[in-house]
Amino acid sequence: MDWRTLAVVFASVLAVWAILIGLLWVFRPRDVALGELLRVIPDVVRLVRRLLGDRALPVGVKVALVVLLVWLISPIDLIPEFIPVLGPLDDVVVAVLILRYVRRRVGLEGLRSRWPGTPDGFALLGRIIGSG
Repeated sequence: MDWRTLAVVFASVLAVWAILIGLLWVFRPRDVALGELLRVIPDVVRLVRRLLGDRALPVGVKVALVVLLVWLISPIDLIPEFIPVLGPLDDVVVAVLILRYVRRRVGLEGLRSRWPGTPDGFALLGRIIGSG
């Protein structure tokens, strides 16, 4: 294999990675401090568990939630976790995107009825994933 071909393949992979990082940056949650995100994580995990156990939910919602769990558990990340600030960004953005999908399918009231935390925590979740 020619070294130029390897260089083109490497540059292409690097370009795709940079585009994905850019998309993650665009879709990141705004106006929410990292401390607030960390505070709501345990309740979100319990919410996901409740949603997965609900037999009335569409299969597509459950598949999306399983994808989210696999993504969060996977040691392979688009941005390595050891990079300050940006490390957890891909996990947060994927979680927000999937939870937005779940909100559209289940509805805000459906999420609220399954929310295990405080009303303030649910308000924060609404700020993170959007309330409409």
